[in-house]
Amino acid sequence: MTSPVRVRFDAADTAITAWMAHHGIPILRLALGLVFVWFGALKFVPGLSPAEDLVRATVPFLPGEFFLPFLGLWEVAIGLGFLTGRALRLTILLLFLQMPGTLAPVVLLPERVFTIFPYGLTLEGQYIVKNMVLIAAALVIGATVRGRRLLEAEVAASAAAGEER
Repeated sequence: MTSPVRVRFDAADTAITAWMAHHGIPILRLALGLVFVWFGALKFVPGLSPAEDLVRATVPFLPGEFFLPFLGLWEVAIGLGFLTGRALRLTILLLFLQMPGTLAPVVLLPERVFTIFPYGLTLEGQYIVKNMVLIAAALVIGATVRGRRLLEAEVAASAAAGEER
């Protein structure tokens, strides 16, 4: 016999989970879009982006006066793609083409990333490591570009396969 408290808890849990399932991806898309537009826009004004010195040090062979606004435009384009929800495949491709550059200082400038290798991160290192969250968010959003039904069918098939074991 199920207690009334358990029934109410399950009902509340189901409602909250349904709300998160319905709103989670759009909220994630908007958050990711805002981050990219914000960080990208900062690169248009010399001295405004906290990443400017790191970008210049990572690619010293590219003129910063050209490359920083180009990178800013690239990031704003990614952000607008997530904000509008249009051309998400292209948006995610642009993000994944940009990410190796953001991770490059780990290899090229480890002294700027670590205070003590491999666990002591500088502020710049933390800035870089947070990109793992952006990559994961893009993967989650990318899993939905063909529509929620395909994702739900895959999850159901995976759950059914797990139950059969």
